[in-house]
Amino acid sequence: MNFQRNLIAYQTIVYKEVKRMLRVWTQTLLPPVVTMTLYFVVFGKFIGSQVANIDGFTYMQFIVPGLVMMSVVMNAFMHTVSSFYFAKFQKTIEEILVSPTPYWVVIAGYITGGVVRGLLTGSLVLGVALFFTRIHFAHWPSVLLFAFLAALLFSLFGLINAVFAKNFDGVFIIPNFVLTPLTYLGGVFYSVKLLPEFWQAVSLWNPMVYIIGGFRYGILGVADTDMRLAFGILSTFVVMAFTATWWLFYTGKGLRA
Repeated sequence: MNFQRNLIAYQTIVYKEVKRMLRVWTQTLLPPVVTMTLYFVVFGKFIGSQVANIDGFTYMQFIVPGLVMMSVVMNAFMHTVSSFYFAKFQKTIEEILVSPTPYWVVIAGYITGGVVRGLLTGSLVLGVALFFTRIHFAHWPSVLLFAFLAALLFSLFGLINAVFAKNFDGVFIIPNFVLTPLTYLGGVFYSVKLLPEFWQAVSLWNPMVYIIGGFRYGILGVADTDMRLAFGILSTFVVMAFTATWWLFYTGKGLRA
């Protein structure tokens, strides 16, 4: 296929993914916004009012970047894992795989849908946060860069999960037992610097620490990790995840009987 045909194939997949997301917006966009609003009320207002400032910011201001990034990550992941799994379940993915569309185009189309949903949900949550506190964006490039990298990475992870998932339970195992614990232990509600030295060292093995740290640096100008290290780790993970996803498509693992 030439460039124009690849572009048309890519646009078609993206159009289908985005249209599906918007058609059921009460399931894809509304629930995370409502959930994060409750987090802002309970943790930010009720509990946060009893917590001392962290790095010169109120507790509400401190948790905003973490909660926004949590919605970006979770929704990017859930979009690709659910969309691709249903395509497998309904056998519609077979029509795409037997076409001359290159694997990288198929992968790019699905993860773009996940990135769009993740960033759109994150933007809505950030908008809700403005009703609760003042937000100062210290470094806009870091905000955009880390939000995009996080959405891209977890869209790829969601696609890998969907490839291996053999039933509906397989779709939710990773989000419930891996992704959620990593997120909550990634510094959403606390600064890693406040932990004992041993747990600080343990936390540095959690990729969410770098994702949330980079995004928090973009908004507040403070972070628990070095930004160059965080960018390097996330970029490496993205390349590795894309390579692994392409290899799964190329070998047909989880896709061919």
